[in-house]
Amino acid sequence: MIIWPAYIDRKKSRREGRKVPKNLAIENVKLKDIEKALKKLGLQPKTYKTKKYPRQHWDMCGCVEVDYNGNKLKLLKEICKTIKE
Repeated sequence: MIIWPAYIDRKKSRREGRKVPKNLAIENVKLKDIEKALKKLGLQPKTYKTKKYPRQHWDMCGCVEVDYNGNKLKLLKEICKTIKE
């Protein structure tokens, strides 16, 4: 499963790629924050810093890959809760 920072970025609209509700979303989200949250959740993330989000191909934002077979939205919400703590 690939997780892009845009999925949980409060500044992004749903059309721009945000997948979680605005009240859960994180402002100024970074790959390190996502990686730390995934590690706290007991997962093994792999970070790719040179990847570009397809909807914003001009911006090198990077992404995080994780081996997870559950619901992506639930995982994203858990990541947001963990980052906020």
